[in-house]
Amino acid sequence: MSDFKNDSKRRPLKNLPPDRFPLKVVLIWIAIFGAVVALLYLSPRNAVPIAKLKIQQVIELADAGKVESGVINYDGRYGRDGAIITGKVVKDVTLEADSVKTAQFIAAGSLTPGNLERLQKTKVFDEPPISNVWRDIAAQVLPIVLVIGLLYFLFVRQLRQAGKGALNFGKSKAKLLSRDRDKVTFSEVAGCDEAKEEIAEVVEFLKDPKKFQKMGGKIPKGLLLVGPPGTGKTLLAKAVAGEADVPFFSISGSDFVEMFVGVGASRVRDMFEQGRKNAPCIIFIDEIDAVGRQRGAGLGGGNDEREQTLNSMLVEMDGFDTTEGVIIIAATNRPDVLDQALLRPGRFDRQVYVDLPDIVGREQILRVHARKITLAEDVNLNVIARGTPGLSGADLANLLNESALLAARRNKKKVEMIDVDDAREKVQFGRERRRVMDDGEKKLTAYHEAGHALVTAMLDDGLLPVHKVTIIPRGGCLGSTLYIPSKEILTQEKKRLEIRIAIGCAGRIAEELVLHDISNGASGDIRQVTKIARHMVCDWGMSPLGMVAYGESNDTVFLGREITRSQPYSEETARKIDAEVFRIVDEQYKRATEILKEHRTSLDTVAAALLEHETIEGKHVLEILQHGELRSPVVRELPPALPKVDEKSVKKPAGNDVAEGLGGAPAPSPA
Repeated sequence: MSDFKNDSKRRPLKNLPPDRFPLKVVLIWIAIFGAVVALLYLSPRNAVPIAKLKIQQVIELADAGKVESGVINYDGRYGRDGAIITGKVVKDVTLEADSVKTAQFIAAGSLTPGNLERLQKTKVFDEPPISNVWRDIAAQVLPIVLVIGLLYFLFVRQLRQAGKGALNFGKSKAKLLSRDRDKVTFSEVAGCDEAKEEIAEVVEFLKDPKKFQKMGGKIPKGLLLVGPPGTGKTLLAKAVAGEADVPFFSISGSDFVEMFVGVGASRVRDMFEQGRKNAPCIIFIDEIDAVGRQRGAGLGGGNDEREQTLNSMLVEMDGFDTTEGVIIIAATNRPDVLDQALLRPGRFDRQVYVDLPDIVGREQILRVHARKITLAEDVNLNVIARGTPGLSGADLANLLNESALLAARRNKKKVEMIDVDDAREKVQFGRERRRVMDDGEKKLTAYHEAGHALVTAMLDDGLLPVHKVTIIPRGGCLGSTLYIPSKEILTQEKKRLEIRIAIGCAGRIAEELVLHDISNGASGDIRQVTKIARHMVCDWGMSPLGMVAYGESNDTVFLGREITRSQPYSEETARKIDAEVFRIVDEQYKRATEILKEHRTSLDTVAAALLEHETIEGKHVLEILQHGELRSPVVRELPPALPKVDEKSVKKPAGNDVAEGLGGAPAPSPA
């Protein structure tokens, strides 16, 4: 775990987005603004009436001793000796001026030196202050500056943080990755060797474009990376930029679409303009299906703004010269919804499929991510790769991260194999839930899982052995029977599919055979068994109905397909399909019933072991079948490692006939 700590110190968090303007600061600025307004417009001199007198009247009142206080200010507007006198008379004197009774006065006019001397003798008036021009200017300008500053912090700064200014809406949001800090190479990408080989010529073109131009060849303008989520499409695009050592612009498809009309098209044009200025470079558009969906799709037509953005992208790519050294790479996991104009030659004219990794690829991915984790000597990545069929690169990275967190919670200095195995079960099947169950529920769950385990041990030929049987609730299941395949399963034969159906029926059969009752715990088994049988009849031609595909159409109107959906077979054929599905399941149900009746004693022994230990290994099931009892202690053990698999010996199937989840171990059976 020290590697995690040191790695976080070496790479501090940078370029974090700015926080929103705090509400506390906004309230302070509002209070300051209110105080300034109160000082300017609610001062007492504006609220109290003042009598307007003449200079001579003020002098007479001062000589009579009726002036309480006063101030003399010079004012050039009244000539060389002009002055403004303000003051207050004693309480028993009331002045009448402008029909207003008041005790305050103001007088403006020429103040001769003699009159000034008479006023100064009364010792009531202050000395004439020195006029300060800068102070007067500050008193007038400061409130305006405060108001403008308040408006700036409240509105202008917020606009710049949210949309980078009203004038920058049409600018591209593509981010330029740093070559040093964010550099990724092919050595950090594993599990997709075929995809790396296919795009290797892009790297070679960016390094030496004249090599291809001399032969008259043209590099593809655009590459479309297609594959399930988490298979490393974005990482592969970064590796291309890292290997070629060219600028890499990254943008999401959703960044083009805004609430303002024409903004998306403007951003597309600006993005391509940035690419031309930084050529040679790579522009990566992630999740391009957000903006590249088929035009005119749906019952009510398409989205005009999104279609305008797509049209702009099509025009820019069509006029893109391949000699400029700018290559567009896009990624999506929904190629079926993309507009056909995007996929024609001259635009995204090369599609690279990034598939889920096989057993060799999974082991390579695990080795890449294991560099940052301190592993113990007993950790065998080959065994982990065998037990994780169907997992993507992101899932495998998460598995190792969960194992590191689990080892840290157990106060270990290194990640052991038992931690990785527990993390694998948590990622694939959910976390253990120590739910309180009564004896009846535990007994039912134990016999259900014992039925699965016994039929598996009797029918399996070693390709899919039992790894563990448990009655500890995990995820949405009260119990689980877990398997680890002995090799990568790429195709499924008819007899193996029938075995899987028999195994799925065994849990329900054990409940009925021992407890003389059934429960809803077999709902997941029933769905899986029915799905396999229907695929055998409708898709794989494994029934007397022949090699005919009876699968239903999955077209949808929201992707621009036909509104009506036609059934490709008659009602009579539908009845035959239902009959064949029932026949296949019923035959395997009877097959599993005979096995459990014949080994009823072993079934009781396995269930008793589960009730006592809650979890037993696959070898314990075999010991009960062979010797009638447990011979080895119930201790957590891991499956043996297989010899190294040569990458060239692993062949992939020609089609997608096994794409319906049949290429790996069955899901845990709920009890």
